[in-house]
Amino acid sequence: MEDLKAGELNMSVSAVCRNEQGDKYAFVTFTDGVRTAEGKIPDCKIIKNDGFAEIEVQQLERYLKEHLTELKKMAASIDIFSAFKGE
Repeated sequence: MEDLKAGELNMSVSAVCRNEQGDKYAFVTFTDGVRTAEGKIPDCKIIKNDGFAEIEVQQLERYLKEHLTELKKMAASIDIFSAFKGE
């Protein structure tokens, strides 16, 4: 397992998904190698938290709100089928 630098927070964004009503959403995951939190956009809410303090959860939700446009673009650019093309 790779050691992370103290204080380093990694973020990943899922591809765009659709619910039964056709509404688009994506997941944003934050981890520092010990703690993990998962947020949902465009709701900008943390829906799963394993180890982050409440104040940190609020900061992550604020980050989601402040970077929503950028995060949406990141999610939209993910081609989930590219892994199956053999490229």
